[in-house]
Amino acid sequence: MQNYFLDYSAFQEMKHRRFRNTCHISLPLLGGLMGLLFLSCSHRNPAELAGQVAKQYYEQLLSGDYDSFVDGTWQPDHIPASYRDQLIDNAKMFVEQQQVKHRGIREVRTSNAEADSTGTAANVFLVFCYGDSTAEEVLVPMIQHEGTWYMK
Repeated sequence: MQNYFLDYSAFQEMKHRRFRNTCHISLPLLGGLMGLLFLSCSHRNPAELAGQVAKQYYEQLLSGDYDSFVDGTWQPDHIPASYRDQLIDNAKMFVEQQQVKHRGIREVRTSNAEADSTGTAANVFLVFCYGDSTAEEVLVPMIQHEGTWYMK
């Protein structure tokens, strides 16, 4: 009976050693794979991101979220509340004007986006698809500040 116990404990030690060796091999491999995944996600194309953000700002404008649209405009300093209110009124007037002229903007598409070499400024080309079946391409200059893209 005692020999069986020794054999079993030797088996457990051998199994434990094999597991330990497997962990030493697997953990660096797993860490490397996770690092590659992180790098691939963190180095997204700045032009593509600027394009997505510009489109989102205009979609917010069209859905009536004027505050978010104005907040997406680059302001290097704090602006007075009265000026912010004027910007919101201008955004509302723009949407109303497009409704009168073209039966509204029905869809916003990203046509192209080009970032500068530093990845902190971009020119985004959006296509406004109007309710009267016409379309117009507009340029939206973008700037990145502290990790957030803003319209200029």
